[in-house]
Amino acid sequence: MVFSSIIFLFCFFSVVLFFYFGPCRKNITAKNICLLIASLVFYAFGEKWNILLLLFSIAVNYGLGRFLAPEGGAKHRKLLLALAVCIDLGLLFIYKYLDFSITNVNRLFRLEIPLTGIALPIGISFFTFQALSYIIDVYRGKVPPQKNPLYTGLYISLFPQLVAGPIVRYETIMEQIYDRKETVSDFAAGVKRFICGMGKKILLADIMSLFADRIMAKVAGGDSISVSFAWLGALCYTLRIYYDFAGYSDMAIGLGRMFGFTFEENFNYPYIAKNIGDFWRRWHISLASWFRDYVYIPLGGSRVSLWKQYRNILIVWALTGLWHGAAWNYVLWGLYYAILLMFERASGYGKKWQLPTVPAHIVTIFLTLIGMTIFASPTLATMGRYLGMMFGIGSAGVSDATTLFYLKDNWLFFAGAITFSMPAGKWLEKKRWVYEILLCAVFAVCIIYIIKGNYSPFIYFNF
Repeated sequence: MVFSSIIFLFCFFSVVLFFYFGPCRKNITAKNICLLIASLVFYAFGEKWNILLLLFSIAVNYGLGRFLAPEGGAKHRKLLLALAVCIDLGLLFIYKYLDFSITNVNRLFRLEIPLTGIALPIGISFFTFQALSYIIDVYRGKVPPQKNPLYTGLYISLFPQLVAGPIVRYETIMEQIYDRKETVSDFAAGVKRFICGMGKKILLADIMSLFADRIMAKVAGGDSISVSFAWLGALCYTLRIYYDFAGYSDMAIGLGRMFGFTFEENFNYPYIAKNIGDFWRRWHISLASWFRDYVYIPLGGSRVSLWKQYRNILIVWALTGLWHGAAWNYVLWGLYYAILLMFERASGYGKKWQLPTVPAHIVTIFLTLIGMTIFASPTLATMGRYLGMMFGIGSAGVSDATTLFYLKDNWLFFAGAITFSMPAGKWLEKKRWVYEILLCAVFAVCIIYIIKGNYSPFIYFNF
């Protein structure tokens, strides 16, 4: 079940609102149980038997979490923490990386170990990382262990951010689980944020995906394309993945706010960044901060020698790439950003010196387009051919009529996508009535698209 669907908007969500603000409205426990049931139904709708995996994760992290608090005096706390981490990561490995590992072992040693064919459960990377952050924070004494298993379940499975983030820390919503206030103004703000995200997804991401997929399919099919067409495809995918994921985050944050929860921001206009470090402080903030707090800093962070800092960066970004998917292009994508960040660290770029604003933006976008091409490529062979064509190697000339045709016939979508990747929305929000009328129009157009059946799943459902 996706947010941008008729069954979610007019069936599931309507029923949840009725019970939450109807029979359950006066009791926080009743409201939490309502959301927990809704979240499990939401997940089970698309995953069926994998709901058992989610329930197992909740049970393990609740049970072991009870014994991890420093003041609890439990013996073998490190052993219990290791057990919890191994179970969480073990499940993630089996479902996401086992067949990838078998495939590579078969290639390396010329074996024929059969693949398991296990399907990837939606959202496993997100709810696993939430569970890990809870367990580790309890061990560190940052948060108390949750005594109510239903509330542990609510934290891990809360449906607005369950399947594609943002990755919410327990410390962020711990107090909100017990005590939160739903107000008319917050509900209205949540609705606006949800519509804004739906517009990003349906009116921008889905349109850009049509162009990006067509161009990538040509290269994957063996066709040569012009340099300009290759760069246009990279731009389309770069805009598509931003609006797809930022749109989902907006919808999740909006839904949470309707129910009185305040989730932290996940995107902060990354395409206005002046360097790669700045880009990653703005893109998928919840994931970047997770790896910083639970991997980079425990390895020593920046408080070690320069070579060990490089080691830490390489480890973090190799893992970041693998987190996105069991494929070598994701690993190469992570290492690509590791190299760029190490260069900035070694040269002092972005801190001690910086290009002027406009050239700095251009260089950052140039590097981001290359990174997104690595990320988007279905195979390493396709990635090599596509990157080559971007720089004239094996391309069908520098430019062609097809590029001009795409730009001429779809200039409004490109103009809108580029404009709203910058803080234009903040300016519009200040024009209250104009903004609200525009949101009503966006909602109406989105509903028309949904009814017509123009549907594509969110990209991050794959991760």
